[in-house]
Amino acid sequence: MTATTDGSTGAVSPRAASASNPTDTTIAADDVLAAARRAAERSVEHLLGRQDEQGWWKGDLATNVTMDAEDLLLRQFLGIQEQATASAAGRFIRGEQRGDGTWATFHGGPGELSTTIEAYVALRLAGDRPDEPHMARASGWIREQGGIAASRVFTRIWLALFGWWKWDDLPELPPELMFFPKWVPLNIYDFGCWARQTIVPLTIVSAKRPVRPAPFALDELHTDPRHPNPPRPAAPAASWDGVFQRLDKALHAYHRIAPRKLRRTAMNAAARWIIERQENDGCWGGIQPPAVYSVIALHLLGYDLDHPVMRAGLASLDRFAVWREDGARMIEACQSPVWDTCLATIALADAGVSPDHPALVKAADWMLGEEIVRPGDWSVRRPRLNPGGWAFEFHNDNYPDIDDTAEVVLALRRVRHPDKARIESAIRRGVRWNLGMQSRNGAWGAFDADNTSAFPNRLPFCDFGEVIDPPSADVTGHVVEMLAVEGRSGHPATRRGIEWLLAEQDASGGWFGRWGVNYVYGTGSVVPALVAAGLPVTHPAIRRAVGWLESVQNDDGGWGEDLRSYQEDKWIGHGASTASQTAWALLALLAAGRRDSKAVQRGVSWLSETQQADGSWDEPYFTGTGFPWDFSINYHLYRQVFPLTALGRYVYGEPFADRTVTRKGA
Repeated sequence: MTATTDGSTGAVSPRAASASNPTDTTIAADDVLAAARRAAERSVEHLLGRQDEQGWWKGDLATNVTMDAEDLLLRQFLGIQEQATASAAGRFIRGEQRGDGTWATFHGGPGELSTTIEAYVALRLAGDRPDEPHMARASGWIREQGGIAASRVFTRIWLALFGWWKWDDLPELPPELMFFPKWVPLNIYDFGCWARQTIVPLTIVSAKRPVRPAPFALDELHTDPRHPNPPRPAAPAASWDGVFQRLDKALHAYHRIAPRKLRRTAMNAAARWIIERQENDGCWGGIQPPAVYSVIALHLLGYDLDHPVMRAGLASLDRFAVWREDGARMIEACQSPVWDTCLATIALADAGVSPDHPALVKAADWMLGEEIVRPGDWSVRRPRLNPGGWAFEFHNDNYPDIDDTAEVVLALRRVRHPDKARIESAIRRGVRWNLGMQSRNGAWGAFDADNTSAFPNRLPFCDFGEVIDPPSADVTGHVVEMLAVEGRSGHPATRRGIEWLLAEQDASGGWFGRWGVNYVYGTGSVVPALVAAGLPVTHPAIRRAVGWLESVQNDDGGWGEDLRSYQEDKWIGHGASTASQTAWALLALLAAGRRDSKAVQRGVSWLSETQQADGSWDEPYFTGTGFPWDFSINYHLYRQVFPLTALGRYVYGEPFADRTVTRKGA
């Protein structure tokens, strides 16, 4: 059951126009429709029940145990470790260990060396002994993989903080980087915002090279404790890797002779940059890693733990903790209330909930209050652009998100709010800001425009994942869809976005998914956008996308794609069926006019049949990405909002189907 126009409980009200085809209707199709309607009603009730009284939705955001391990290492470094916290974190980390003693970065994935090392060290901090069976399995596997020496740079930085690794054996990251003008390669604005916020504080850590007393040795994690860092052959001098390796050697030499006054001035500049970007809730960028490193960096510069900046920073980290019923403590890398709220609003509206329902109006009120109306780091490349966007998190005014802004506009457009002028003003600012953030190639990245330098990814320091923010098909698709709904399909920016998307289509027919797994997500984002922008469903690009989606449908009727698709082509479009990925495929097929196809009927039936009694879906698999392959995300609300959106569109038709989308120059 759900709510009617006046807010009372009742049957979902059908839209005036349905996308169903009255011809060729079979009893089986009628059964699928009836089951989909019941599933949508249960899902609506479930989702409405999860709304916060302030109007937002937020599901847990699960990543991997490095968040929990690094939280314990931070507390150990600062001298604020508490046994209760360590025990709760240990319970969670222990529960995530695989049978072979390793830890993966996503559900069902293979063991990962750096993650396993950090988890092992965290359990040592929590009191686990190295000779316990689960610990011995982990350390044995670590040695087999090459030990600490084979781990990523960030893991070795954490170990260097306690003398478990030598600072001289880490890539150099000088704070003088702060003085690079914006036109010089490798200036801080050449990095994506998440990397920039992490690298700036780490320049201070790299310069200070602190070492706290180690509470225990880690000899069992080296292949040869006498030679923990065996020499490796250098890359050819003529290669980019070779160039940057030799540059790193020069920077190590510079570290020994750096003028003290210049270095102190550089570190102070970095500290000012960090403090200026602290959010109102005390965090940095709304994500955990920059907050952790910022706290360490400022502490090294003399900020005591009672300083207001430090108190607020540590308090913000506590808010990333999710305490479970079994006493385990999981750390979220980030929180996603704006993203979850706009997606939930879209899902409910598309499932027939009245546009003036109190829940949708309350959600719109909350989203309106989250609009960011001041410049942030994005204005470095767009200094004349007026602000007007939305971030992903509760507090992240420095980094509004192009993707969130597009989806918030699409959500607000579905709500019949009593203050129509306020809605229209916010939408107008969001559209203008997104248009201004288009990159030169016609597409859109997530946070910055034209953040495409190839140099940052080549630094020896940057082995932890993607460090730039180039345009992606999924973000561009969402922006194009938003512009089309706003009647701007004929706008030159929209046409350039469409041209870029058509050029980016894979030969198989799908689109690469940057922020969701993977080609199923990219294709599910792009096809509805292209159709909304006026491409006929008979267009070759749409037909190729449909053909690919139908070819990779699982035998059970659902769709799934494993994260290994970012590494191995054989996994593209293949994996266990999940609710969110099945929904993404259906959204594309429905937009492409395939409502009455066998593939859609089977996909809708899979969603109806796998729904739980309370109206929700279970989904242990990770279908979101922070960095493709390197950092994976399980958005716990994806399994609710996307299936409901797909079911809603199957039952009631495509939203805005009667909207004119070909108005030129709008």
